[in-house]
Amino acid sequence: QVQLVESGGGLVQSGGSLRLSCAASERTVVSYAMGWFRQFSGKEREFVAAISWSGGYTRYADSVKGRFTCSRDGAKNTVYLQMNSLKPEDTAVYYCAAGDIYPSGTASPAPSDFDYWGQGTQVTVSS
Repeated sequence: QVQLVESGGGLVQSGGSLRLSCAASERTVVSYAMGWFRQFSGKEREFVAAISWSGGYTRYADSVKGRFTCSRDGAKNTVYLQMNSLKPEDTAVYYCAAGDIYPSGTASPAPSDFDYWGQGTQVTVSS
């Protein structure tokens, strides 16, 4: 059973940084594609970033490209989302996810591309 636990959310001022962590059950991050999604209040979850099981491929939503970096540490079974230059519009609940196949297609990855989810962590960016 894959288990994912996010941490690192909180309140930060506009322009600040946060690093989210997703602690996964053993060997998950080296066996599955890992992703980050976020959900604004009253909205569907939207894709933020993904990293392949090898760590060799990453992709980002246009809205975070150049500001967010997704990485993984296989030894610690943890995936990270480093978020810099945060904006109030980044305020959302952030979710970590794991899936069998890295979403490499041209379409933006969907929640249905991932099979396992964490409980989410709140990120609030004040103006």
